[in-house]
Amino acid sequence: MTALAFPRRVLLAVTGLTPQIVTETLYALAVQAESRFIPTEIHIISTQEGAERARLSLLDPAIGKFHALCKDYGLQGIQFSPKNIHVIEDASGHPLSDIRTPEDNLRAADFILHYVREFCHEENSMLHVSIAGGRKSMGFFAGYALSLFGRPWDHLSHVLVNEPFEALPDFYFPPLEGKVLVSRDNRPVHTSNARIMLADIPFVRLRGGLQNPPSSLHETVKEVQAGICFVSLSFNIDKRIIYCGGKAVELPPAQFAFYLWLARRQVNTSGDGAFSVRCADHREFLDIYAGIVGRLSPYFEQCEKALKAGFDMQFIVEKKSKINSRIAKQLPLEASIYQIGSFGERNHKKYGLKLGPDKITFDSLEILT
Repeated sequence: MTALAFPRRVLLAVTGLTPQIVTETLYALAVQAESRFIPTEIHIISTQEGAERARLSLLDPAIGKFHALCKDYGLQGIQFSPKNIHVIEDASGHPLSDIRTPEDNLRAADFILHYVREFCHEENSMLHVSIAGGRKSMGFFAGYALSLFGRPWDHLSHVLVNEPFEALPDFYFPPLEGKVLVSRDNRPVHTSNARIMLADIPFVRLRGGLQNPPSSLHETVKEVQAGICFVSLSFNIDKRIIYCGGKAVELPPAQFAFYLWLARRQVNTSGDGAFSVRCADHREFLDIYAGIVGRLSPYFEQCEKALKAGFDMQFIVEKKSKINSRIAKQLPLEASIYQIGSFGERNHKKYGLKLGPDKITFDSLEILT
């Protein structure tokens, strides 16, 4: 899916005293890139001083460099106004003039985390984060937040500009009609010699299922860290508990039996245990269920009667949904690893576990014989 196919495309930049990085990044993405990313909106996170510089130099109706860039290169429909410039606040709600203390640093981290999380919330949106401006800690927090919440299609970048144009106060992008500027050492330089390069930064995506993430970076990192574990699936058949990476998930008897049946298939077929509703032998599942609750159990008798003609779609979908919901509730970060998956097209759909057989162990094999 190309970038332009997303109805909402957000460019988020952290800036300080060099608002040029916004127009430089926009130029690289929307004008220069082979696969163009034309944002539908631009947002800036900065301190009070940085926000004022961005507002005056980028958005002034007469001389704003953002407007000049859009006019030069025919960029239309990009929402970027002073309300899109977000100023980091202190604990009392006052704008921060700079980040100078550990407390300021924490406020900046939580502030950046909030916006990255919000922009990653919509599935039909795409986010591009630039970490080229602002304090080094601000860029780190922006990249870290994207690592926590970024989707496979989101991007992280740093814009690079060749000398002598890097951080040159009067240079914001290569204008369509080149002009002469004065460098910092008082030499005339022509904008036709400017080179803007966008360094795409790969990042580890840890999103994986944060349901209701905390509002602070500290607590979010703590939750993510708790969810990082080795992938393994084991069963305590007597207690009807599955252990996903060592974390216990208790299931009702029928759900436990169904999940255990899937694990057995995965092990016995060397990782190709996915089944179709029409072809699966429901008697294998019933044998496991009977081993757990007993054949004289009214619950077993009810289930056996319901499956007299074999599995039906309603039974499979119901079990899959309920089991996956329980796993998601207990394992918000790594749930997708252990949940029951569906594979293939609608008329040829199969169901099964995604784990390899080498990741699955049982405390007893008697129930499987």
